Amino acid sequence: MSHHRLTPSIHEQQNQLAGALKALRTTLELPGPFPEDVLRDAQAAVAEHKLPDLDFTHVEFVTIDPASSTDLDQALFIERNGEGYNVLYAIADVPSFVAPGGALDAETRRRGQTFYTPDGRIPLHPEVISEAAGSLLAGQLCAAFVWEFELDGAAEVTSVLVRRAQVRSRAKLSYKGVQAELDAGTATPMLQLLKEVGIKRVELERLRGGASLNMPEQEIQQLRDGGYRIVAAPPLPVEDWNAQISLMTGMAAAGLMLRGKVGILRTMPAPDEASLRHFHRQTHALGKPWDGETPYGEYLRTLDPTDPRQLAIVHSAGMLFRGAGYTPFDGTVPQAAVQSAIGAAYAHSTAPLRRLIDRFVLVICEALSNGTEVPSWAREALPSLPAIMATSDQLAARLERLALDTVEAALLVNHVGQEFDAVVISGSKPAKSASVSGTSNGNGGKSNGNGNGPSGIVQIAEPAVTARCPGELEPGTQVRVRVVSSDIATREIRLELVG
Repeated sequence: MSHHRLTPSIHEQQNQLAGALKALRTTLELPGPFPEDVLRDAQAAVAEHKLPDLDFTHVEFVTIDPASSTDLDQALFIERNGEGYNVLYAIADVPSFVAPGGALDAETRRRGQTFYTPDGRIPLHPEVISEAAGSLLAGQLCAAFVWEFELDGAAEVTSVLVRRAQVRSRAKLSYKGVQAELDAGTATPMLQLLKEVGIKRVELERLRGGASLNMPEQEIQQLRDGGYRIVAAPPLPVEDWNAQISLMTGMAAAGLMLRGKVGILRTMPAPDEASLRHFHRQTHALGKPWDGETPYGEYLRTLDPTDPRQLAIVHSAGMLFRGAGYTPFDGTVPQAAVQSAIGAAYAHSTAPLRRLIDRFVLVICEALSNGTEVPSWAREALPSLPAIMATSDQLAARLERLALDTVEAALLVNHVGQEFDAVVISGSKPAKSASVSGTSNGNGGKSNGNGNGPSGIVQIAEPAVTARCPGELEPGTQVRVRVVSSDIATREIRLELVG
């Protein structure tokens, strides 16, 4: 798919877009620069940092991330072990840089996570940690939590141990580069094993009833000329295989904490009967019926998001993935311990540079794995973490939604009056209010500005924009729409149905 971009000739629109994106930081009250006491804390932590005694620098770890990433949480090594595998997964030892009760600790609890904006990112930790001393950069001697897995021939975990150790990554690899090497048959044996193990772990996910949405992700990319584009594409296979290692680690972390009766899980309830019935009806209406007997996760794997009607089903399936949260426990195991989309108990444990809760999970798991006392600072924080993360997650979701709305409005601002082919991804429904125009993604609670009649969500392929459109719209059908107006400052797009 080709992608529309803002060209250097439209400086006025670029300036409006830059201003609108900058204004989001104020509108949403996003964290600003780190306070001086926090920076002093971070700099002192780096200056005084001591590496663990255990030396794993002989292990040929590599990192696999988007090419531009510098906050590298994870490094991987896989080798064959008889009919099975040894998997070593190094996770950045962020807790070793954060003194409990200090200024840096307090600031990270206030932020909760790294916030990503089209014009930059707002890190959870100062860059001296997140992009330097604490990041698993190639060639750098680092502290890490090393998860040591033994897998059988089916890639089932047969043993797990987590220890703090010194590590040194050998190379910083990108998803695109690794995928290209795998496709060309030139990948290293270790990367070929990642594919082998990843495929087997995907099959294990299927067998345990796990489910995932193959929804094309929309990423806002800033261009060298100051413009932006929206790239919408399914993830590469290697991203899924790499994610399976992270999922495996999260499941192992949950298992350690459940056996130790202390920790915090990422939980999500199974979809309720009403949601399943509605989804069942949608699949029949869109021509690829789900029988209701096959696990819905298995059914979702059969969908092709490049087919317009099946893409509409993928969007409709979002109703099945609701209610995720965090469940802390200490002394008794929670009854609702499963993350239903994964099909197992699970914990966030592999992104401590970017997400607060992983820092606590890692130290708890390391203690439980080695039979030592769980640090009191981690144990005492457990009850407060769900609220911290819920607030942070809500802010991140709102930021992502409004940033996408803003860029989509910018992509259409020079196309007012023009017509485009589009696919209906959700069907007609009455608008809530006639007072204001609709936002670009249709999720802002605003109407289409054309009365209280029916409207739906359509997806324009080029430029890549999703917007509300008035009219009787059937999910999965192709339609023709005209851009009536597009306003960068208000993030409002108005479309009309022309055929």
